Amino acid sequence: MTRRFRLASVLRARLAQESAAQATVVRARADAAAAADRHARRQRALTGHPSLAGGTASCYAAALSARQAMAGEVAAAAQLAAAAADIVGVRMTELTSAAVRRRSVETLAERHAAEQQCADERASQLAIDEIATTRRGSTGAEPA
Repeated sequence: MTRRFRLASVLRARLAQESAAQATVVRARADAAAAADRHARRQRALTGHPSLAGGTASCYAAALSARQAMAGEVAAAAQLAAAAADIVGVRMTELTSAAVRRRSVETLAERHAAEQQCADERASQLAIDEIATTRRGSTGAEPA
């Protein structure tokens, strides 16, 4: 007399939610790594940019403007990298909550399985007791 676990479909849904959350964490980590890489490349480009050496005033102004533009790009890339790292944190929190929800339903499934096994063992023991009682009654001496 096996009873079906009524929350099996909920458990499957929670597993799917957790898998989706894992996928978003992987994507967020890849995006964060790409943003950090872009920041590092722009930082290296800025430090490798030639210094403001002598020359005409227009060359000096152009070099200064280029350097300021590159510094702005580095700052923007740093902000994007920080935002991507924050998104990874948010996605990890979502994954953790999805795992907790899945685990709570799994715990219920484990309890159900344990209760079902106890019920099966009780039924089996009752059947064994019934057989033993029946045999004992049929082999006994009948009163006269």
